Amino acid sequence: MRVRKNAKIDLLAKVPLFAGCSKADLQRIAEIADELDLGDGATLIREGERGREFLVIVDGTVKVTRKGRKLRDLSAGDFIGEIALVADVPRTATVTATSPVRLLVVTDRAFRGLLERTPSVATKVLQSLGERLHSDAV
Repeated sequence: MRVRKNAKIDLLAKVPLFAGCSKADLQRIAEIADELDLGDGATLIREGERGREFLVIVDGTVKVTRKGRKLRDLSAGDFIGEIALVADVPRTATVTATSPVRLLVVTDRAFRGLLERTPSVATKVLQSLGERLHSDAV
């Protein structure tokens, strides 16, 4: 069963990176979000590898580990890897499905293309990043 367009928009609206985006902006992001179904035990992200995609969990559960130690469990509505959309940095954790999962996937290439075509989204994403950096600054 496919995820409805409005459900995609609702899920994306919860992502801090997209906090300043309008509904129209979120709709553009939803249009580049593919759906992916993976089985229990599938590795979604591997620690140390280059990040190339951002994931939103639609259904199912995953566990996040770093250096083999469990950090947390994530489920529907949670997201993983948003920094991969804007920075070419290694993944800081491994994420493994603990049940069958349905995901929304936005690749870095598709997202960069969207930012080039829609500068208003780029501006809002940069503002969101700046606010997050500011809140973490000393």
